Amino acid sequence: MTAPVPDGAFVSGPLALRDAALFTDLYEITMAASYFREGMTGQATFSLFVRVLPGGRAFLIAAGLEDVANYLQTFRFSEEAIAYLRSLGRFEAGFLDFLRGVRFTGHVRAVPEGTALFADEPLLEVTAPIIEAQLVETAVLNFCHLQTLLASKAVRSVMAARGRPVVDFGLRRAHGADAGMKAARSAFLAGAPTSSNVLAGLHYGIPPVGTMAHSFVAAFPREIDAFRAFGQAFPAHTTLLIDTYDTVAGARKAAQVAKEMEARGARLGAVRLDSGDLIALSREVRRVLDEAGLAYVRIFASGGLDEEMVERCVEEGAPIDGFGVGTRMDVSADAPYLDMAYKLVQYAGRHALKTSPGKETWPGEKQVYRLRGSDGRFAEDLLALHDEPPPPGEPEPLLRPVIRDGRLLDPLPALAASRERCAAQVAALPEALRRIKDRGTYPVRYSDRLVALQRAIVDQVTRLEGWAPQPNPFS
Repeated sequence: MTAPVPDGAFVSGPLALRDAALFTDLYEITMAASYFREGMTGQATFSLFVRVLPGGRAFLIAAGLEDVANYLQTFRFSEEAIAYLRSLGRFEAGFLDFLRGVRFTGHVRAVPEGTALFADEPLLEVTAPIIEAQLVETAVLNFCHLQTLLASKAVRSVMAARGRPVVDFGLRRAHGADAGMKAARSAFLAGAPTSSNVLAGLHYGIPPVGTMAHSFVAAFPREIDAFRAFGQAFPAHTTLLIDTYDTVAGARKAAQVAKEMEARGARLGAVRLDSGDLIALSREVRRVLDEAGLAYVRIFASGGLDEEMVERCVEEGAPIDGFGVGTRMDVSADAPYLDMAYKLVQYAGRHALKTSPGKETWPGEKQVYRLRGSDGRFAEDLLALHDEPPPPGEPEPLLRPVIRDGRLLDPLPALAASRERCAAQVAALPEALRRIKDRGTYPVRYSDRLVALQRAIVDQVTRLEGWAPQPNPFS
Protein backbone atom coordinates (compact mmCIF):
# COMPACT_ATOMS: atom_id res chain seq x y z
CA MET A 1 0.00 0.00 0.00
CA THR A 2 3.03 2.26 0.03
CA ALA A 3 4.68 3.88 -2.94
CA PRO A 4 7.83 2.24 -4.31
CA VAL A 5 10.96 3.24 -2.47
CA PRO A 6 13.28 5.42 -4.59
CA ASP A 7 16.63 3.96 -5.59
CA GLY A 8 18.89 3.82 -2.55
CA ALA A 9 16.28 5.42 -0.33
CA PHE A 10 16.07 2.48 2.06
CA VAL A 11 19.04 3.96 3.85
CA SER A 12 16.73 6.48 5.45
CA GLY A 13 14.24 3.81 6.47
CA PRO A 14 10.74 5.13 7.02
CA LEU A 15 11.82 8.61 5.97
CA ALA A 16 11.94 7.32 2.41
CA LEU A 17 8.36 6.04 2.44
CA ARG A 18 5.37 8.08 1.37
CA ASP A 19 3.45 6.69 4.33
CA ALA A 20 6.01 7.66 6.95
CA ALA A 21 3.19 9.18 9.04
CA LEU A 22 2.23 5.58 9.86
CA PHE A 23 5.68 4.97 11.32
CA THR A 24 4.11 5.25 14.75
CA ASP A 25 2.45 3.30 17.52
CA LEU A 26 -1.30 2.86 17.11
CA TYR A 27 -2.01 4.57 20.40
CA GLU A 28 -0.62 7.83 19.04
CA ILE A 29 -3.39 7.82 16.43
CA THR A 30 -6.11 6.70 18.85
CA MET A 31 -5.13 9.51 21.24
CA ALA A 32 -5.20 11.96 18.34
CA ALA A 33 -8.67 10.74 17.41
CA SER A 34 -9.87 11.31 20.96
CA TYR A 35 -8.33 14.78 21.07
CA PHE A 36 -10.12 15.55 17.82
CA ARG A 37 -13.45 14.30 19.16
CA GLU A 38 -13.03 16.41 22.32
CA GLY A 39 -12.09 19.52 20.37
CA MET A 40 -8.65 19.70 22.01
CA THR A 41 -6.59 21.94 19.75
CA GLY A 42 -4.40 23.78 22.28
CA GLN A 43 -0.63 24.10 22.09
CA ALA A 44 1.29 21.31 23.78
CA THR A 45 4.96 21.04 24.64
CA PHE A 46 6.66 17.67 24.84
CA SER A 47 10.19 17.21 26.16
CA LEU A 48 12.54 14.44 24.94
CA PHE A 49 15.14 13.39 27.51
CA VAL A 50 16.90 10.42 29.09
CA ARG A 51 15.85 9.69 32.67
CA VAL A 52 18.93 7.80 33.85
CA LEU A 53 22.26 7.17 32.14
CA PRO A 54 22.98 3.49 31.50
CA GLY A 55 25.67 1.78 33.54
CA GLY A 56 29.17 2.73 32.52
CA ARG A 57 28.12 5.95 30.76
CA ALA A 58 29.22 9.27 32.20
CA PHE A 59 27.54 11.31 29.46
CA LEU A 60 25.61 11.01 26.21
CA ILE A 61 26.21 12.47 22.75
CA ALA A 62 23.02 13.89 21.23
CA ALA A 63 22.30 12.69 17.70
CA GLY A 64 19.38 12.18 15.32
CA LEU A 65 18.17 15.77 14.93
CA GLU A 66 18.67 15.78 11.17
CA ASP A 67 16.24 12.90 10.71
CA VAL A 68 13.75 14.53 13.05
CA ALA A 69 13.84 17.78 11.09
CA ASN A 70 13.41 15.99 7.76
CA TYR A 71 10.53 13.94 9.10
CA LEU A 72 8.62 16.86 10.59
CA GLN A 73 8.93 18.98 7.47
CA THR A 74 7.48 16.26 5.26
CA PHE A 75 4.90 14.87 7.69
CA ARG A 76 1.57 14.04 6.05
CA PHE A 77 -0.93 11.21 5.62
CA SER A 78 -1.24 9.88 2.08
CA GLU A 79 -4.50 8.59 0.63
CA GLU A 80 -3.13 5.05 1.01
CA ALA A 81 -2.47 5.71 4.68
CA ILE A 82 -5.99 7.08 5.18
CA ALA A 83 -7.45 4.06 3.38
CA TYR A 84 -5.50 1.71 5.62
CA LEU A 85 -6.65 3.47 8.79
CA ARG A 86 -10.25 3.32 7.52
CA SER A 87 -9.86 -0.45 6.99
CA LEU A 88 -9.14 -0.89 10.71
CA GLY A 89 -12.71 0.07 11.54
CA ARG A 90 -11.67 2.18 14.53
CA PHE A 91 -11.79 5.76 13.33
CA GLU A 92 -14.64 8.13 12.51
CA ALA A 93 -14.85 9.54 9.00
CA GLY A 94 -14.48 13.12 10.24
CA PHE A 95 -11.18 12.33 11.93
CA LEU A 96 -9.84 10.59 8.83
CA ASP A 97 -10.81 13.57 6.71
CA PHE A 98 -9.02 15.80 9.21
CA LEU A 99 -5.83 13.75 8.91
CA ARG A 100 -5.62 14.54 5.21
CA GLY A 101 -4.75 18.12 6.06
CA VAL A 102 -2.46 17.50 9.02
CA ARG A 103 1.02 18.95 8.68
CA PHE A 104 3.56 19.77 11.35
CA THR A 105 3.09 23.48 12.04
CA GLY A 106 4.86 23.71 15.37
CA HIS A 107 8.20 24.70 16.82
CA VAL A 108 11.25 22.68 17.83
CA ARG A 109 14.08 23.75 20.11
CA ALA A 110 16.97 21.29 20.26
CA VAL A 111 20.59 20.89 21.27
CA PRO A 112 22.93 20.62 18.26
CA GLU A 113 24.01 17.13 17.26
CA GLY A 114 27.32 16.24 18.87
CA THR A 115 26.46 17.92 22.18
CA ALA A 116 27.33 16.14 25.43
CA LEU A 117 24.26 15.72 27.63
CA PHE A 118 23.32 14.24 30.99
CA ALA A 119 20.25 12.73 32.65
CA ASP A 120 17.05 14.85 32.64
CA GLU A 121 18.45 17.30 30.07
CA PRO A 122 16.20 17.63 27.00
CA LEU A 123 17.63 16.74 23.62
CA LEU A 124 14.74 18.67 22.17
CA GLU A 125 11.32 20.10 22.95
CA VAL A 126 8.40 20.08 20.53
CA THR A 127 5.64 22.70 20.80
CA ALA A 128 2.65 22.30 18.49
CA PRO A 129 -1.11 21.74 18.47
CA ILE A 130 -1.48 18.65 20.64
CA ILE A 131 -2.58 16.33 17.84
CA GLU A 132 0.51 17.16 15.77
CA ALA A 133 2.86 16.91 18.75
CA GLN A 134 1.34 13.57 19.77
CA LEU A 135 1.38 11.98 16.32
CA VAL A 136 5.12 12.54 15.82
CA GLU A 137 6.20 11.12 19.20
CA THR A 138 7.19 7.64 18.10
CA ALA A 139 9.26 8.74 15.13
CA VAL A 140 11.02 11.55 16.99
CA LEU A 141 11.91 9.19 19.82
CA ASN A 142 13.05 6.45 17.44
CA PHE A 143 15.36 8.69 15.42
CA CYS A 144 16.99 10.29 18.45
CA HIS A 145 17.17 7.14 20.56
CA LEU A 146 19.14 4.95 18.16
CA GLN A 147 21.61 7.57 17.05
CA THR A 148 22.21 9.00 20.52
CA LEU A 149 22.70 5.48 21.84
CA LEU A 150 25.21 4.56 19.13
CA ALA A 151 27.10 7.86 19.16
CA SER A 152 27.41 7.61 22.94
CA LYS A 153 28.85 4.11 22.57
CA ALA A 154 31.18 4.94 19.67
CA VAL A 155 32.73 7.94 21.40
CA ARG A 156 34.00 5.63 24.12
CA SER A 157 36.15 3.69 21.65
CA VAL A 158 37.36 6.94 20.15
CA MET A 159 38.38 8.19 23.60
CA ALA A 160 40.03 4.87 24.46
CA ALA A 161 42.11 4.91 21.25
CA ARG A 162 43.73 8.23 22.27
CA GLY A 163 44.22 9.57 18.79
CA ARG A 164 44.59 6.30 16.91
CA PRO A 165 41.91 5.91 14.23
CA VAL A 166 38.83 3.85 15.00
CA VAL A 167 37.04 2.36 11.98
CA ASP A 168 33.36 1.40 12.05
CA PHE A 169 33.34 -2.32 11.16
CA GLY A 170 29.90 -3.36 12.38
CA LEU A 171 27.57 -3.21 9.36
CA ARG A 172 27.12 -6.94 8.87
CA ARG A 173 25.80 -7.47 12.40
CA ALA A 174 23.87 -4.23 12.78
CA HIS A 175 20.16 -4.57 13.49
CA GLY A 176 19.01 -4.05 9.91
CA ALA A 177 19.95 -1.86 6.97
CA ASP A 178 18.77 1.44 8.42
CA ALA A 179 20.46 0.70 11.75
CA GLY A 180 23.69 -0.07 9.92
CA MET A 181 23.54 3.26 8.13
CA LYS A 182 22.79 5.16 11.31
CA ALA A 183 25.58 3.31 13.12
CA ALA A 184 28.09 4.48 10.52
CA ARG A 185 26.77 8.04 10.77
CA SER A 186 26.82 7.99 14.57
CA ALA A 187 30.34 6.57 14.72
CA PHE A 188 31.60 9.22 12.31
CA LEU A 189 29.93 11.94 14.36
CA ALA A 190 31.61 10.50 17.47
CA GLY A 191 35.05 10.69 15.88
CA ALA A 192 35.59 7.49 13.88
CA PRO A 193 37.09 8.85 10.63
CA THR A 194 36.10 6.00 8.32
CA SER A 195 33.71 3.08 7.91
CA SER A 196 33.61 -0.21 6.06
CA ASN A 197 30.07 0.75 4.94
CA VAL A 198 30.31 1.79 1.29
CA LEU A 199 26.74 3.09 1.11
CA ALA A 200 27.49 5.37 4.07
CA GLY A 201 30.23 6.82 1.90
CA LEU A 202 27.74 7.68 -0.82
CA HIS A 203 24.95 8.82 1.49
CA TYR A 204 26.87 10.63 4.25
CA GLY A 205 30.29 11.29 2.73
CA ILE A 206 32.08 9.01 5.21
CA PRO A 207 35.31 7.72 3.62
CA PRO A 208 35.01 3.94 3.09
CA VAL A 209 37.91 1.66 3.90
CA GLY A 210 38.46 -2.08 3.74
CA THR A 211 40.99 -4.87 3.62
CA MET A 212 40.19 -8.50 2.83
CA ALA A 213 38.41 -11.44 4.44
CA HIS A 214 39.81 -14.79 5.49
CA SER A 215 37.83 -16.31 2.63
CA PHE A 216 39.99 -14.39 0.17
CA VAL A 217 43.14 -15.90 1.63
CA ALA A 218 41.64 -19.40 1.81
CA ALA A 219 40.52 -19.20 -1.83
CA PHE A 220 44.15 -19.24 -3.01
CA PRO A 221 46.40 -22.32 -2.90
CA ARG A 222 48.87 -20.50 -0.66
CA GLU A 223 48.60 -17.53 1.67
CA ILE A 224 51.39 -15.69 -0.11
CA ASP A 225 49.57 -16.08 -3.43
CA ALA A 226 46.59 -14.23 -1.95
CA PHE A 227 48.86 -11.49 -0.63
CA ARG A 228 50.57 -11.06 -4.00
CA ALA A 229 47.28 -10.95 -5.89
CA PHE A 230 45.85 -8.28 -3.61
CA GLY A 231 49.02 -6.20 -3.72
CA GLN A 232 48.99 -6.27 -7.51
CA ALA A 233 45.30 -5.38 -7.69
CA PHE A 234 45.50 -2.51 -5.17
CA PRO A 235 49.10 -1.29 -5.02
CA ALA A 236 48.10 2.02 -3.40
CA HIS A 237 45.62 0.57 -0.90
CA THR A 238 46.95 -2.76 0.33
CA THR A 239 46.23 -4.09 3.81
CA LEU A 240 46.94 -7.79 4.28
CA LEU A 241 45.01 -9.96 6.73
CA ILE A 242 47.72 -12.14 8.24
CA ASP A 243 45.97 -14.38 10.80
CA THR A 244 44.13 -16.92 8.62
CA TYR A 245 46.66 -19.57 9.59
CA ASP A 246 49.70 -18.60 11.69
CA THR A 247 49.92 -14.88 12.43
CA VAL A 248 53.70 -14.53 12.76
CA ALA A 249 54.31 -16.68 9.69
CA GLY A 250 51.74 -14.56 7.89
CA ALA A 251 53.68 -11.45 8.93
CA ARG A 252 56.85 -12.88 7.35
CA LYS A 253 55.00 -13.54 4.11
CA ALA A 254 53.55 -10.03 4.21
CA ALA A 255 57.08 -8.67 4.63
CA GLN A 256 58.20 -10.65 1.58
CA VAL A 257 55.32 -9.27 -0.49
CA ALA A 258 56.09 -5.76 0.81
CA LYS A 259 59.63 -6.05 -0.55
CA GLU A 260 58.28 -7.23 -3.91
CA MET A 261 55.94 -4.23 -3.94
CA GLU A 262 58.86 -1.90 -3.19
CA ALA A 263 60.64 -3.27 -6.25
CA ARG A 264 57.60 -2.22 -8.33
CA GLY A 265 57.56 1.25 -6.79
CA ALA A 266 54.62 0.52 -4.46
CA ARG A 267 54.26 0.20 -0.73
CA LEU A 268 52.36 -2.13 1.56
CA GLY A 269 50.06 0.01 3.69
CA ALA A 270 49.27 -2.21 6.65
CA VAL A 271 48.71 -5.67 8.02
CA ARG A 272 45.62 -6.62 10.00
CA LEU A 273 45.32 -8.81 13.08
CA ASP A 274 41.84 -10.19 13.72
CA SER A 275 42.26 -12.84 16.42
CA GLY A 276 44.40 -14.09 19.27
CA ASP A 277 46.30 -12.07 21.84
CA LEU A 278 46.41 -8.78 19.96
CA ILE A 279 48.90 -7.19 22.34
CA ALA A 280 51.46 -10.00 22.18
CA LEU A 281 50.95 -10.65 18.49
CA SER A 282 51.24 -6.99 17.54
CA ARG A 283 54.65 -6.88 19.24
CA GLU A 284 55.87 -9.95 17.38
CA VAL A 285 54.52 -8.67 14.07
CA ARG A 286 56.11 -5.27 14.63
CA ARG A 287 59.45 -6.97 15.23
CA VAL A 288 59.14 -8.96 11.99
CA LEU A 289 58.28 -5.87 10.00
CA ASP A 290 60.98 -3.69 11.53
CA GLU A 291 63.66 -6.33 10.99
CA ALA A 292 62.68 -6.33 7.33
CA GLY A 293 63.11 -2.57 7.15
CA LEU A 294 59.35 -1.99 6.97
CA ALA A 295 58.84 0.52 9.72
CA TYR A 296 56.32 2.33 7.51
CA VAL A 297 53.92 -0.64 7.43
CA ARG A 298 51.19 -0.07 9.97
CA ILE A 299 49.45 -2.65 12.17
CA PHE A 300 45.68 -2.60 12.30
CA ALA A 301 43.68 -4.68 14.80
CA SER A 302 40.10 -5.94 14.80
CA GLY A 303 38.11 -8.88 16.06
CA GLY A 304 35.50 -8.49 18.78
CA LEU A 305 36.90 -5.21 20.06
CA ASP A 306 35.19 -2.73 22.35
CA GLU A 307 36.38 0.34 24.21
CA GLU A 308 37.78 -1.66 27.12
CA MET A 309 39.97 -3.83 24.89
CA VAL A 310 41.06 -0.81 22.88
CA GLU A 311 42.04 0.96 26.09
CA ARG A 312 43.96 -2.08 27.30
CA CYS A 313 45.94 -2.24 24.05
CA VAL A 314 46.82 1.44 24.33
CA GLU A 315 47.67 1.33 28.03
CA GLU A 316 49.98 -1.66 27.57
CA GLY A 317 51.80 0.01 24.72
CA ALA A 318 50.79 -2.40 21.97
CA PRO A 319 52.23 -1.20 18.62
CA ILE A 320 48.78 -1.01 17.04
CA ASP A 321 48.17 1.96 14.77
CA GLY A 322 44.39 1.67 14.36
CA PHE A 323 41.37 -0.31 15.46
CA GLY A 324 38.41 -1.79 13.62
CA VAL A 325 35.52 -1.84 16.09
CA GLY A 326 32.39 -3.57 14.91
CA THR A 327 29.56 -5.53 16.47
CA ARG A 328 29.84 -4.36 20.05
CA MET A 329 29.91 -0.73 18.98
CA ASP A 330 27.19 -0.89 16.32
CA VAL A 331 24.68 -2.62 18.63
CA SER A 332 25.89 -0.90 21.84
CA ALA A 333 26.29 -4.37 23.30
CA ASP A 334 26.77 -3.42 26.94
CA ALA A 335 23.89 -0.91 27.00
CA PRO A 336 21.48 -1.68 24.14
CA TYR A 337 18.91 0.96 25.02
CA LEU A 338 18.44 4.32 26.74
CA ASP A 339 15.66 5.19 29.15
CA MET A 340 14.56 7.92 26.77
CA ALA A 341 11.10 9.48 27.07
CA TYR A 342 8.94 12.05 25.26
CA LYS A 343 6.69 13.55 27.89
CA LEU A 344 4.02 16.24 27.95
CA VAL A 345 5.22 19.17 30.06
CA GLN A 346 2.64 21.82 29.14
CA TYR A 347 -0.78 21.96 27.47
CA ALA A 348 -2.97 24.98 26.73
CA GLY A 349 -1.05 27.12 29.19
CA ARG A 350 -1.27 24.51 31.96
CA HIS A 351 1.86 22.81 33.26
CA ALA A 352 1.82 19.01 33.13
CA LEU A 353 3.90 16.30 34.76
CA LYS A 354 4.04 12.67 35.76
CA THR A 355 4.57 11.50 39.34
CA SER A 356 4.84 7.74 38.84
CA PRO A 357 7.59 6.37 41.13
CA GLY A 358 10.87 6.25 39.25
CA LYS A 359 9.37 8.06 36.27
CA GLU A 360 8.74 11.53 37.64
CA THR A 361 9.02 14.39 35.16
CA TRP A 362 9.70 18.11 35.35
CA PRO A 363 6.96 20.49 34.11
CA GLY A 364 7.21 23.39 31.71
CA GLU A 365 9.37 24.37 28.74
CA LYS A 366 13.00 24.26 29.76
CA GLN A 367 16.49 25.43 29.00
CA VAL A 368 19.83 23.87 29.87
CA TYR A 369 22.59 26.31 30.80
CA ARG A 370 26.17 25.07 30.75
CA LEU A 371 28.85 26.82 32.76
CA ARG A 372 32.60 26.41 32.35
CA GLY A 373 35.39 26.64 34.87
CA SER A 374 38.48 28.82 34.68
CA ASP A 375 40.22 26.04 32.73
CA GLY A 376 37.57 26.19 29.99
CA ARG A 377 36.11 22.81 30.84
CA PHE A 378 32.50 22.15 31.71
CA ALA A 379 31.88 22.83 35.39
CA GLU A 380 28.15 22.30 35.87
CA ASP A 381 24.78 22.46 34.12
CA LEU A 382 21.61 24.18 35.27
CA LEU A 383 18.21 22.83 34.19
CA ALA A 384 15.85 25.79 34.29
CA LEU A 385 12.54 27.02 32.94
CA HIS A 386 12.75 28.39 29.43
CA ASP A 387 11.68 31.91 30.38
CA GLU A 388 13.81 32.47 33.46
CA PRO A 389 17.00 34.53 33.27
CA PRO A 390 20.28 32.67 32.87
CA PRO A 391 22.57 32.23 35.85
CA PRO A 392 25.64 34.46 36.21
CA GLY A 393 28.90 33.45 34.64
CA GLU A 394 28.31 33.57 30.86
CA PRO A 395 26.51 30.21 30.60
CA GLU A 396 25.84 28.58 27.22
CA PRO A 397 22.15 27.88 26.51
CA LEU A 398 22.07 24.46 24.87
CA LEU A 399 18.53 24.34 23.47
CA ARG A 400 18.27 26.45 20.33
CA PRO A 401 15.36 27.20 17.95
CA VAL A 402 15.49 24.82 14.98
CA ILE A 403 11.97 24.77 13.50
CA ARG A 404 9.38 27.55 13.71
CA ASP A 405 5.84 27.24 12.33
CA GLY A 406 6.84 23.96 10.72
CA ARG A 407 9.77 25.42 8.78
CA LEU A 408 13.47 24.91 9.32
CA LEU A 409 14.95 28.24 10.45
CA ASP A 410 18.45 27.62 9.08
CA PRO A 411 20.18 24.68 7.41
CA LEU A 412 21.37 22.21 10.00
CA PRO A 413 25.15 21.83 10.38
CA ALA A 414 26.81 19.38 8.04
CA LEU A 415 27.79 16.03 9.54
CA ALA A 416 31.46 17.06 9.52
CA ALA A 417 30.62 20.15 11.58
CA SER A 418 28.64 18.07 14.08
CA ARG A 419 31.66 15.78 14.30
CA GLU A 420 33.88 18.74 15.13
CA ARG A 421 31.39 19.85 17.78
CA CYS A 422 31.44 16.39 19.34
CA ALA A 423 35.25 16.42 19.52
CA ALA A 424 35.21 19.85 21.15
CA GLN A 425 32.55 18.77 23.63
CA VAL A 426 34.50 15.67 24.66
CA ALA A 427 37.69 17.70 25.01
CA ALA A 428 35.85 20.10 27.35
CA LEU A 429 34.55 17.38 29.66
CA PRO A 430 36.17 16.99 33.07
CA GLU A 431 38.89 14.35 32.98
CA ALA A 432 36.92 12.03 35.28
CA LEU A 433 34.10 11.83 32.75
CA ARG A 434 36.44 10.73 29.96
CA ARG A 435 37.57 7.63 31.82
CA ILE A 436 36.35 4.34 30.37
CA LYS A 437 36.36 2.73 33.81
CA ASP A 438 35.77 4.26 37.23
CA ARG A 439 33.92 7.16 35.64
CA GLY A 440 33.12 10.32 37.51
CA THR A 441 29.81 12.14 37.76
CA TYR A 442 28.83 15.58 36.53
CA PRO A 443 26.81 18.13 38.53
CA VAL A 444 23.41 19.02 37.07
CA ARG A 445 21.50 21.51 39.22
CA TYR A 446 17.82 22.40 39.04
CA SER A 447 16.80 26.04 39.26
CA ASP A 448 14.85 27.23 42.28
CA ARG A 449 11.95 28.28 40.07
CA LEU A 450 11.78 24.85 38.42
CA VAL A 451 11.86 23.05 41.77
CA ALA A 452 9.19 25.36 43.20
CA LEU A 453 6.96 24.84 40.16
CA GLN A 454 7.45 21.10 40.39
CA ARG A 455 6.40 21.01 44.03
CA ALA A 456 3.40 23.26 43.41
CA ILE A 457 2.13 21.16 40.48
CA VAL A 458 2.63 17.89 42.38
CA ASP A 459 0.64 19.29 45.32
CA GLN A 460 -2.03 20.62 42.97
CA VAL A 461 -2.41 17.31 41.15
CA THR A 462 -2.48 15.45 44.46
CA ARG A 463 -5.40 17.57 45.70
CA LEU A 464 -7.22 17.49 42.36
CA GLU A 465 -7.01 13.73 42.00
CA GLY A 466 -7.97 13.12 45.62
CA TRP A 467 -4.95 11.11 46.59
CA ALA A 468 -4.06 10.33 50.16
CA PRO A 469 -1.24 12.50 51.46
CA GLN A 470 2.13 11.15 50.32
CA PRO A 471 5.74 12.34 50.33
CA ASN A 472 6.53 14.73 47.51
CA PRO A 473 9.29 13.01 45.49
CA PHE A 474 10.76 16.42 44.66
CA SER A 475 10.93 17.74 48.22
